[in-house]
Parts: sequence; C-alpha cells; structure tokens
Amino acid sequence: MGKKRIVTQKGQRTDKGMKSRALSRVPKKKIQKAILHVQSTYNNNKILLTDGNGNALMFSSAGALGFKGAKKGTPFAAAQVGELLGEKAKLMGVQEIDVVVKGVGSGRESMIRGFISNGIEIKRIQDKTPVPFNGPRPRKARRV
Repeated sequence: MGKKRIVTQKGQRTDKGMKSRALSRVPKKKIQKAILHVQSTYNNNKILLTDGNGNALMFSSAGALGFKGAKKGTPFAAAQVGELLGEKAKLMGVQEIDVVVKGVGSGRESMIRGFISNGIEIKRIQDKTPVPFNGPRPRKARRV
C-alpha cells in the first residue's frame, strides 16, 4: 500500500515564526501621539501606524502574519494583526492615537479592539471609506 502521509491543516492560528519576526523589527523612535490607518477589505486586513505628519512607522497585514486565502479577511485575523501592532506601538511608547478607518470588510472593529487591548487610548475615530456618488454608467437604450 505504501507509506501513509499525515497532513496537518493550519486552522486559524498565527504563524509563531512570522509573529516573532514582526515583533523584532520595532523602530527606535519614541513617539507619544500617532495616527492609526486601518484598511479592511473583503480579502485582507491592513494596518499602518504613522506619526503626526503622516510618516509611516509600522505596517502589518493578515498576510504578513501567515494567514492565507479567505482567512485573511476574517475578524480573527484582523484582531491578531491589531494585537501585534499594538504590542509594537507599546514598545515605541505610543500613548494615544487617532484612528482612520477605510474599507467595508468584516475586520474593522476587531482590528481596533485588538490594538487597544495593550492599553493605548483612542482620541477619535474617523471613517474615510470611499463612497461612489454617481455610480456606474447606465446601460444603453434598448432598440426594438
């Protein structure tokens, strides 16, 4: 019959190696106020931490933590990404943030909740999701 192979399936768990690698790259700057840009789509969850001028300090996404395929867009993956960036921000000395949310994905709130689980205070939350104001071009008139 041959050898039997044991296949292990990855569920919704973060890759430990990816997480430790991401935590090792913490910038040396000390910043107290920052802006958190959250982008949540149906396919992925991305988060970016910038200083007051908008210069990028740290970035992470669900794909960078080892999630693949449809699991990248889940609220669980978003919470994991938020927690990771929250830990990195705490190491940098961030105490308060302004949040800018963009996108319609399911991980919007869970990413913010994961981020503030490290004791960082939110000053304001702003929604900048793009909304079409004219829509697509209408169909051409039917000629009979």
